[in-house]
Amino acid sequence: MQHGHDQNAQLLSRRALLRGAAGLGLAAATGTLLPACGRGGGGESQATGPDVDGPLETTSIRLFSIPPSNCIAPQYMAEPFLREEGFTDVQYIPLTPKDALSRIASGEIDFGAGYMALLAPMIADGAPLVMLSGVHLGCWQVVATGDIKTMTDFKGKTVSIISPKFTDGLYMAMTLASVGLDINKDVKVVNYPPSEYARLLTSGEVDGVVAVPPVSTDLRKKGIGRVVVNSVADPPWSNYYCCTAWAKRDWLEKHPAAGKRALRAMLKGTDVVAKDVEGTARFMVDRGYTNNYDYTCDLYREMPYDVWRDYDPVDSVRFYALRLKEAGLMEATPEQILERGTDFRFLTQLKKELRSA
Repeated sequence: MQHGHDQNAQLLSRRALLRGAAGLGLAAATGTLLPACGRGGGGESQATGPDVDGPLETTSIRLFSIPPSNCIAPQYMAEPFLREEGFTDVQYIPLTPKDALSRIASGEIDFGAGYMALLAPMIADGAPLVMLSGVHLGCWQVVATGDIKTMTDFKGKTVSIISPKFTDGLYMAMTLASVGLDINKDVKVVNYPPSEYARLLTSGEVDGVVAVPPVSTDLRKKGIGRVVVNSVADPPWSNYYCCTAWAKRDWLEKHPAAGKRALRAMLKGTDVVAKDVEGTARFMVDRGYTNNYDYTCDLYREMPYDVWRDYDPVDSVRFYALRLKEAGLMEATPEQILERGTDFRFLTQLKKELRSA
């Protein structure tokens, strides 16, 4: 279902209740899921699934780590739940921004969380990935200096991104396209690591950047630049899932029971982030996934991690596929992405099993 911006405030306020909730509701599910991938639907369809009390087809699962990666905390917080589900070999493979896309597309990772607008073009290009569930709403911010107050003011300006095909480049291209600007024609693009953004903005070498926490938090705390677009708060971006849980296609087809259990662990981890901000932040810092406890606490207080039950991921896939197509980043249609790279039948079941946190 599509929620308006006014409803976001109501959803965000639920986190105060979630933090005080005790435990996760869990009911047994039965049935058999055919290992074919497809749309599945994100609503209340009568989907079936594997017997969660049956044996796992595999006890090994490979996720990834890519610090700093505050936004995908649920996949790290899922680790103890994965072990509870019967996974005895839980690996977090280290990746870097430079090699992450190629290594994920090659099938090196079995399961994880990632930006929906990043996964869709990869699926369109043949990557063997299947999106399974929304995890949280936006985390991206466009930060600018000087006289830039709206996205239209970026015409003729210089912006810094990691890469045109990385998450920040995609988001900048989509936000520019939404106001009729072409990232390849109407702005000058330079490539710097996020660690340079404070210096670049202060010196005037660039006029804007796309940042996620902790970088965006650091810029705000230091009073550098202004936020032009905040995907957590500004529609239409705030009305759709940002990150999604996904699995490697052949791993999911061979191990459907493991796939459902892994997703259940991920969603339990998402609920932990929503209700235990301080504990999550301490875990992330202690494990080296981020390096600033206070910034990380601020992020988890701001971001809506308690809404994976509330939005329809099908709507989010359609939204991002259209934005990507509009920006010239992908030729595939929303329907093609839904058919090639989504299966939300597990989610339908888990919404019923994990009714509250």
